Amino acid sequence: MERRHEYQEAEPNGEAVARAARERSEQERDVMATRREGTAVRGRTKNQRQHLIRELLASHEINSQAQLVGLLAERSVKVTQATVCRDLDELGVAKMRTAGRTVYAVPEADAPEVLAPNTLRRVFSDWVLDVRSSQNIVVLRTPPGSAHVVASAIDRSAVDGVVGTVAGDDTLFIVATEELGGPAVAEHCRDLADL
Repeated sequence: MERRHEYQEAEPNGEAVARAARERSEQERDVMATRREGTAVRGRTKNQRQHLIRELLASHEINSQAQLVGLLAERSVKVTQATVCRDLDELGVAKMRTAGRTVYAVPEADAPEVLAPNTLRRVFSDWVLDVRSSQNIVVLRTPPGSAHVVASAIDRSAVDGVVGTVAGDDTLFIVATEELGGPAVAEHCRDLADL
């Protein structure tokens, strides 16, 4: 004979309700585990995923969202077609006809504005106070709060031998190519600043 508790006798569907609650709880745990696994498997943020989509579009002729979902899955990025659709929209991706086929393509980013040499010379003469170098690094000193102005001008100019810049408040580092070196870039900077 089956033994029943008082609450079960009072409510004939009590067992069914309890079973349904357990199943719901198990389903919720499964959903949360899937989300955690998905995050661990993907290991990518939205920006990283969109960057990967750009790379895939540049290296493959992709003509459907399903194909893109498959390529992402091959790289352990599990997403739905709806997510891919939103990503493509946010990236401004369009279908283009190439060689008789339509494929997804990311529009070219606008080319950055390149400063005229006279503008760079004016920025340097107005803001650069001192120039020093060491191997492939050039250090520029500016008035407080002005290093970013000079860094931006360098980044937007075609200065030979410059790999990149890092600006603080009043100090700016320029990384020079190994071929040209810091002393040569420093000399060019001194010339621009009339130092």
